[in-house]
Amino acid sequence: MSIHENLRAIRSELPSGTRLVAISKTKPAEAILEAYQAGQRVFGENKALEMAEKHLVLPSDIEWHFVGHLQTNKVKYIAPFVNLIHSVDSLKLLAEIDREGKKINRVISCLLQFHIAAEATKFGLSEEEAGAILKSETFRAFRNIRVTGVMGMATFTDNAGQVRLEFRKLRKIFMNLKSEFFADSQGFKEISMGMSDDFPIAIEEGSTLVRIGSLIFGER
Repeated sequence: MSIHENLRAIRSELPSGTRLVAISKTKPAEAILEAYQAGQRVFGENKALEMAEKHLVLPSDIEWHFVGHLQTNKVKYIAPFVNLIHSVDSLKLLAEIDREGKKINRVISCLLQFHIAAEATKFGLSEEEAGAILKSETFRAFRNIRVTGVMGMATFTDNAGQVRLEFRKLRKIFMNLKSEFFADSQGFKEISMGMSDDFPIAIEEGSTLVRIGSLIFGER
């Protein structure tokens, strides 16, 4: 099937409250343009320099999301145009994003990434670590970041029950943070969870952003 047909098939499964982030990492600009011409506007990349290069040559109304592990020294390459950074897992990284945003007078939207999987190799905060960040004087002084929700990756497993429990855990973290820290914030609304293998479960558990690559563009 073509990229256009793949997108149509995936969109038919998405409820109105869930948006599709097309994960275009390693894919050429031509493939992204094909998806764009099929109506897709939100794309996700995991390498800052690659994303910056694609941003220069692709349509200006594309909404770019950064989905990979972001090093502090790479923030400056994407700060001028990134719409959402999904993968913030430290106060140090938040501080760098705030610093770069301040330089260009821009407020940058971020999601806090949580470690919900059984695999130790995945990045992410614990709920306690996130609470400590959000309570800190340092965080309260930031003016150029906006935390708009949470992100997590489930364990890579065929055990659908385990995946469901992990997604449910992330939704519970979202609800806890919403009530404790963001009760008055309409902007705190995103739960980024679900990829090509498990997005139907993620949708059932309340995902607002699904990150899908191989089902759109084919295997890497």
